[in-house]
Amino acid sequence: MFPMVTGFMNYGHQTVRAARYIGQGFMITLSHANRLPVTIQYPYEKLITSERFRGRIHFEFDKCIACEVCVRVCPIDLPVVDWKFETDIRKKRLLNYSIDFGICIFCGNCVEYCPTNCLSMTEEYELSTYDRHELNYNQIALGRLPMSVIDDYTIRTILNSPQRKTE
Repeated sequence: MFPMVTGFMNYGHQTVRAARYIGQGFMITLSHANRLPVTIQYPYEKLITSERFRGRIHFEFDKCIACEVCVRVCPIDLPVVDWKFETDIRKKRLLNYSIDFGICIFCGNCVEYCPTNCLSMTEEYELSTYDRHELNYNQIALGRLPMSVIDDYTIRTILNSPQRKTE
């Protein structure tokens, strides 16, 4: 009889603990439901991206040795590397480099595995256009560094935090 009573008491404690956890989760859900929506006026207010944000890829033409490691590690073989073999110096000479950001999944493998660090990720996240062919960037377009959101005086920056109050 005694083990049965302790079993019921243990079951009762577990039931109360589970009900308490469910109640805590429900209270968190209700606290989020009472928040006012945060509206960002997009062209004039922009979010400051995190330090590890993977945006558009920046390319430095002078550092590239046309080894095509970026093409091999890309899951969709996206970067297009055109090169010519110079027989007199026995090295490759890079002619063209392009990435189509309409297809890119921004995984960052090309940046991670580049042996000369000629590829890097920027904080630019505004890759929108009406024609998808404009998203095919060559080495000239990839070489342009975007203006930082923090340095742009025409834009009010907003920190990406959920506790921000509306004005």
